[in-house]
Amino acid sequence: MTKALYVAALESHSGKSIVVLGLMQLLLGKMAKVGYFRPVISDVEEGEIDNHINTVLSHFDLDIPVEDAYALTQSQMVEMFNDGRKGDILDSIISKYKELEQRFDFILVEGSDFSSDGSVIEFDLNIDIAKNLGIPVILIDNAKGNSLEEFCGNLGSAVNTYIKKDIELIGVVANKLRPENIDIVNKRLNLELKDKTVVFAVPRVSNLSHPTIREILKALNGEVLFGAESLNNQTGSFGVGAMQLHNYLTHLHENSLVITPGDRSDIILGALHANLSDNYPTISGIVLTGGIIPEPSILKLLEGFETHVPIISVKQGTFDTTNAVGNIKSRIYPESKQKIATSISLFNSYIDGELLLERLKTYEAKGTTPRMFQYNLVQRAKTSKKHIVLPEGEDARIIEAASELSTLGIVKITLLGNKEKIEKKAMQLGFDLSHLSILDPGSAPNFESYANTFYELRKHKGVNMDIARDSMLDVSYFGTMMVYQGDADGMVSGAVHTTQHTIRPALQFVKTKPGIKVVSSVFFMCLENRVSVFGDCAINPNPTAEQLAEIAISSAASAEAFGIKAKIAMLSYSSGSSGKGDDVDKVRLATELVKKSNPELQIEGPIQYDAAVDPLIGKSKLPNSEVAGQASVLIFPDLNTGNNTYKAVQRETGAVAIGPMLQGLNKPVNDLSRGCTVEDVFNTVIVTAIQAQEK
Repeated sequence: MTKALYVAALESHSGKSIVVLGLMQLLLGKMAKVGYFRPVISDVEEGEIDNHINTVLSHFDLDIPVEDAYALTQSQMVEMFNDGRKGDILDSIISKYKELEQRFDFILVEGSDFSSDGSVIEFDLNIDIAKNLGIPVILIDNAKGNSLEEFCGNLGSAVNTYIKKDIELIGVVANKLRPENIDIVNKRLNLELKDKTVVFAVPRVSNLSHPTIREILKALNGEVLFGAESLNNQTGSFGVGAMQLHNYLTHLHENSLVITPGDRSDIILGALHANLSDNYPTISGIVLTGGIIPEPSILKLLEGFETHVPIISVKQGTFDTTNAVGNIKSRIYPESKQKIATSISLFNSYIDGELLLERLKTYEAKGTTPRMFQYNLVQRAKTSKKHIVLPEGEDARIIEAASELSTLGIVKITLLGNKEKIEKKAMQLGFDLSHLSILDPGSAPNFESYANTFYELRKHKGVNMDIARDSMLDVSYFGTMMVYQGDADGMVSGAVHTTQHTIRPALQFVKTKPGIKVVSSVFFMCLENRVSVFGDCAINPNPTAEQLAEIAISSAASAEAFGIKAKIAMLSYSSGSSGKGDDVDKVRLATELVKKSNPELQIEGPIQYDAAVDPLIGKSKLPNSEVAGQASVLIFPDLNTGNNTYKAVQRETGAVAIGPMLQGLNKPVNDLSRGCTVEDVFNTVIVTAIQAQEK
């Protein structure tokens, strides 16, 4: 079963707590360790705790520090969003969630409240969070105040939006329905959402929407006169005691709240006596308005009552008090035992929890999102800290990326170049290089040793010691020799130098792995909602069918090594058996070679790009294919096609292209584009460090 479930609402006061409390009770009966997490909470006063978190943690006695149970406050989220830092919002949430994921068997995630300025972006944000965490959703909406058409239309539209984003909805809850409308809504939604999800309809329950005396006290900034121990009394209906007592008594109902001016001692005493009488319903509390305190003689009389009816005094007049009480949106607090019990009972009566858990068992995450992919890369790199050498140490992009990488403690970094120039440029740019090493090849302690090693490795090619020393003065050769000798675990270059200049030394003496004939490359293309592997877009100009097959096999292995299920599309201008010509025949032969040598791989070819990645087109062109429309590894027939396609996708869609990552070398050496960004350098170094962990 999946390790988490996301409870999302469509608007404020949808009643998420019913689902959260009911599911938590159910899950704790099935598993030893269940966690709870809120990505975004409403703003709280300093020293206070988010009410949802406080209620769930305390009622179920969960061992989670409050600060670990959420990622951001709503004001923090809105500020980051307005600054254009949506990615940072998701990164913060993913990081906090992943920390909890390590500690618990299952995590119940509760979405945001739509309670203030951030509500306009919260629908999309909840979708993005669920997508990036890779977990299914149960969606809940409030039917109160909507027509049948409006409610079912809004909920149906929301369901379709989630599904289009490849998020699995394991259930939909239509909440706060009039009891007489439950069957009507159930039939309508089941018809509209057939084959999309399961539907549950829950009636509205008055005591969940009515405030407690404590909530009224806080909302009106009142003062407790009597009955402080009973402030959690649940109110029912409320009415103003402005008429004669004998008339007012006929208006009392179960859990009535009495609102009356503080000088109406007849109403106060009459209500308390009615509460003690078997002939009248229970009184939940009394609110005295106008800031009027009863006379001392009346106060003395009230002190003698043995009753559980709290009496509070408020400054507001009777009219304003009545309006204010009617506008209070009641919440569930840790002390609201009756509301918690009612919520769990409602869940058990109207929502099939066992069915939801059964649907969770069959859930399969649909790939990984770019944010989650990049987060996982960083976490994986941290598990075994590797030493990466960056030969182009005088470049500003390299300096900035190296500073960030070393400060975060992800990898150990050595920069090559003139130390004085590097430190001066870093100072001008404002970056700290104290956590990393700087080496000038010509004055490095192992310069002569490296030159001698290179001479021994290449003397059969006519290299003498003078040539060897000159070669070691070249930062690409020196950096590659550090990797060859084990003084560094990997190298990243190419921000200044050409691809040929970067990889030539590696081909000369690092060489390829046993059985590998072709050094190739892949890009991890982080698109809007998926990560695809593109190969080969950087090394081989016009590979043969045999080389293309080897590139496909290496690329599939790289995808799997980085957590991407490999479904290989061998790209061409034709799909299936329709195309003719040398170019498509080469792709067809390469596909057959892969199937013959690695029959366990899922592969399709030749296939066009649109049929490879679009489910509808894929089904139309190749209806029986297990790859069409779902391809995650896309192999281009030549460098011209691959290089232009990856750059077009990157520039036109805003995708992050991580790489190129070279495949087939004995030790990791990776090439950058001369147009690379700081982020490109950062990501490629991390990928190189992970490659080094596999050695």
